[in-house]
Amino acid sequence: MNPKTYSTLYGPWQPSPAPHRRRTAVAVMAGVLWALTLVSLAWLAFLVSMTTVWGLAAGVSAGGLFLRYVLIVAGSAAALIALAFAPGVRRLTAESRLLLAGVLAFPVPAILAITTWIQTG
Repeated sequence: MNPKTYSTLYGPWQPSPAPHRRRTAVAVMAGVLWALTLVSLAWLAFLVSMTTVWGLAAGVSAGGLFLRYVLIVAGSAAALIALAFAPGVRRLTAESRLLLAGVLAFPVPAILAITTWIQTG
């Protein structure tokens, strides 16, 4: 192979530019928000599943609680996906979209997780 093929086809080699510091900060903030959101959802999922198991062991129908939790999580995920693909939001960078969705997704599971953590003891 001719060593000058790349430069003939694509021009001289240039290293890719370093990511902007602002974009990195936005990506880190989005990652932290989503990590906290997922930890809150994990706690709530654990609590709902344990309540369901204890209810079934006691002979009480606990399927309604589990079904309600699954439907709320699925509906929230669908709303966030619809927001992420809205025309105005699609013009944002990927990091900004993740941050926006994280800001909207974080408060409700976090407040519910903190409330249940305090109430359960």
